[in-house]
Amino acid sequence: MTRALADVAAQQPWFFPTVAFLFGACIGSFLNVVIYRVPAGRSIVRPGSACACGAPIAWYDNIPILSWLLLRGRARCCGRAFSARYPFVELLTGALFLACWLRLPPAAAVCGWVFLGSLICGTFIDLDHMIIPDAFSIGLAAEGLLLSALVPSLHGQHGDLYLLDSLRSGSIALVGLVAGSGVVLWIALIAEAVLRKEAMGFGDVKFVGAIGAFCGWHGALFSIFGGAAVGTVWIGFALLWQKVGGKPGSGTPRAETPEGQPADIGLGVHVPFGPMLAIAGALYFLFLRGRVDAWFDQLSALL
Repeated sequence: MTRALADVAAQQPWFFPTVAFLFGACIGSFLNVVIYRVPAGRSIVRPGSACACGAPIAWYDNIPILSWLLLRGRARCCGRAFSARYPFVELLTGALFLACWLRLPPAAAVCGWVFLGSLICGTFIDLDHMIIPDAFSIGLAAEGLLLSALVPSLHGQHGDLYLLDSLRSGSIALVGLVAGSGVVLWIALIAEAVLRKEAMGFGDVKFVGAIGAFCGWHGALFSIFGGAAVGTVWIGFALLWQKVGGKPGSGTPRAETPEGQPADIGLGVHVPFGPMLAIAGALYFLFLRGRVDAWFDQLSALL
């Protein structure tokens, strides 16, 4: 079976990458359901997909990306407009699944699909509701620990002894979880003491721990400080857009007062930090692991 798959990959090098992208797009369609229903406390299985008017969506109108384009972003049943977020999430998931397949060993790539899919859910739920459900923080952390032990290549362990590699990989995940969540917790506590108000939600603490379980402590720290850099650019863009247009744009993060009321981007308001952490974590996992790890190694040598 393995040889047959290797033959297919050799003769048709486009086949498995194409499958990875299409599978990711289909998973992205499911993630849209998860993003909408989980915060509402609804089942992600039943009922099936339906339009806002209540009419069920036929399977041929639920083909990822393609159906939205063919229907020009409107429901067949009532003509109601569908958000462009739906095909965007499908396209994003497909692209990330493809990147995982191209850059990682197959088993680690599948683990990456679990990780990145959860980051996507956590990101968009946080953007919509300013919360990160435990399923995408505590649950993701538990999955990271388990998958790290089962698939040592997730943390670069490729030795001849599976049990030893499994222990090493699991240890890397555990240290990443504890270090990541611990650093963010201390940052949150210190910021709260200085500012005398909550500076970071506890959901972010758990979310960084989950990132650490998949990326190790290097990745967890990078997600914190890289996420802060992403946030600086993003909020800077939001402030510029708000100044030019007079109101926040559709691509800007949601902002709330400490009392939970909607507000413009500015000082003293809360914005979701989860998406910024997720972007930095995904960048490390897919593209920057080697460079960031080398930088940490150089720093350790100097110290």
